[in-house]
Amino acid sequence: MFKLKNFFLFTILSCLLIALVGCGSAKETSTKEASNEAQNALEKIKKRDKLIVGVKYDTNLFGLKNPSTGEVEGFDIDIAKALAKKILGDESKVELKEVTSKTRIPMLKNGDIDMIIATMTITEERKQEVDFSDVYFKAGQALLVKKGSNIKGIDDIKKGTTVLAVKGSTSAVNIRQKAPEATVLEFENYSEAFQALKAGQGDALTTDNSILLGMQKQDPSYVIAGDIFTDEPYGIAVKKGETELLQAVNDFLKEYNASGEYDKLYEKWLGEKPKK
Repeated sequence: MFKLKNFFLFTILSCLLIALVGCGSAKETSTKEASNEAQNALEKIKKRDKLIVGVKYDTNLFGLKNPSTGEVEGFDIDIAKALAKKILGDESKVELKEVTSKTRIPMLKNGDIDMIIATMTITEERKQEVDFSDVYFKAGQALLVKKGSNIKGIDDIKKGTTVLAVKGSTSAVNIRQKAPEATVLEFENYSEAFQALKAGQGDALTTDNSILLGMQKQDPSYVIAGDIFTDEPYGIAVKKGETELLQAVNDFLKEYNASGEYDKLYEKWLGEKPKK
């Protein structure tokens, strides 16, 4: 009987010991997870020694994959490289991931990218999902049409007119507000929308004038019709609450402007100096 009691006592003590070890292990795992979560985005980038940026691959002048070299080139790409140099000391320490207007915010939220530099207009609605830097480019929505078109501006977009736009863009929202009687067809990206315009699927394509300028340069038989009819200030987007990273981005933009490098970059891609 005595031996049996000792056996039961030993068993109970062993179970308690295993439980305590398990709790300790769980607590250690929980502490590690909490530590990882506490590490801010800027620290993670520096530890990784690489900046991962979401950019467009189909937007001439801002982010376009060169078919002959396989390299992505443009205004936004050069901004991303300069930012990598500011944060990590080397512009080559940047990884460019393709995004579209529809996928960029989900990819940022999922942690696939550290930030978005992709002709992204700052809006109150988007501010609910991401944090924006200061404005780094000022654009405005316009229309692209075939040369000789009867469409000369936004006032000519009426019932019976078909306008092409891109999914997830502010342009698609704006055109429905500005021309509610028009038919709007949305495409996955700018390349598809431009091809659709060339194929005669619509009378005009709408997005920011800066993006349309790139299309016009690709094919001069298309022109921008009339003036801009919205203001589209571009910002660099980071995850909500990443104040250290956002501050680093804003510090970079201030320095980049003050040094004159921004004006050089603008002239390189847009062919003129920015309007002050």
